Amino acid sequence: MGKLTEIARYCASNGVPRRSLIVAAIIGTIINLINQGDTLVAGGDLNWIKIGLSYILPYCVATYGAVSVQMSRR
Repeated sequence: MGKLTEIARYCASNGVPRRSLIVAAIIGTIINLINQGDTLVAGGDLNWIKIGLSYILPYCVATYGAVSVQMSRR
């Protein structure tokens, strides 16, 4: 089995997506409040790219951590 296939399998197994989504929801919301809280309060224009990245990055970090642990145990 190729390395990328193994990584993809780990990314989609053992509850990794669910846990990563929970982490992304919590951490992404906190990051968005820190970065754009003043804009939200003032009613200004939001930067949707920053909002998206604030959720994508914690998801990727949580998934990477889970996959790296599973691969090190193998």
